Amino acid sequence: MSNSSSITQFLLLAFTDTRELQLLHFWLFLGIYLAALLGNSLIITTITCDHHLHTPMYFFLLNLSLLDMGSISTIVPKSMANSFWDTKAISYGGCVAQVFLYVFLITAEYSLLTIMSYDRYIAICKPLHYGTLLDSRACVHMAAAAWGSCFLYALLHTANTFSLPLCQGNAVHQFFCEIPQILKLSCSHSYLREAGLLVVSCLVAFGCFVFIVVSYVQIFRAVLRIPSEEGRHKALSTCLPHLTVVSLFLSTDIFTHLKPHSISSPTLDLVVSVLYTVVPPAVNPLIYSLRNQELRATLCQLPQCTWFH
Repeated sequence: MSNSSSITQFLLLAFTDTRELQLLHFWLFLGIYLAALLGNSLIITTITCDHHLHTPMYFFLLNLSLLDMGSISTIVPKSMANSFWDTKAISYGGCVAQVFLYVFLITAEYSLLTIMSYDRYIAICKPLHYGTLLDSRACVHMAAAAWGSCFLYALLHTANTFSLPLCQGNAVHQFFCEIPQILKLSCSHSYLREAGLLVVSCLVAFGCFVFIVVSYVQIFRAVLRIPSEEGRHKALSTCLPHLTVVSLFLSTDIFTHLKPHSISSPTLDLVVSVLYTVVPPAVNPLIYSLRNQELRATLCQLPQCTWFH
């Protein structure tokens, strides 16, 4: 029997053992990774350069892009390296760092999406109070609270997880280090403390979900009261990108963790895990840029930005 003190590395689950498919996986992930970096970098640069976009909605979008870049950079490069070099190993410290960073970034993203739903609620349901309730100081405070609380949350989760004795080997049945997979390596009943923390986390996440749903119910009610069709379309156009991103984020995550065991398989689990970890950071910039005329117009003028001069 091994324990956590004797483990120096973990073995991640490979997508395939065929060399040609390993290289295909490397190039596919490289393309997705570069697309995510490019898309999110363009959004960050665009919002930074254009003072017309220095509003609460775009401030939170800039933070979202930073989190997307961080989350995909935490997972994809290591997976690409393992495929390229035909290895499955990740060091103990690397696994700890991956768990901490991923939990921190993904929970901060969920918190930020919740804040963005509040932003849309105030903008549409209480437009006269928008400048008062969401001034620059309030936006910075909310973003800082999201980043800071999620940092402490991730630190607590990571420390709690890796303080458990690991007696079931070092093979992680996932292509990256993930808390549920690490808990499966712990000794019998020793994971109950962390499992209890996960239950509390699920309750907080459900509370955020209810807040988002209630916000959008109020938003849609307010939109239906707008007399002109053009006004309704304009109001909805500012909400649809955020609603699409939230739906993508939640649907993939919920399906991953609540899918029936009868349809579960290693291949399906890998595909689904890619859908909720790799795909959203790459497509989120596309969703926001395609549905936002103001952002698209600024992107077209990006070469004229003084930042490049």
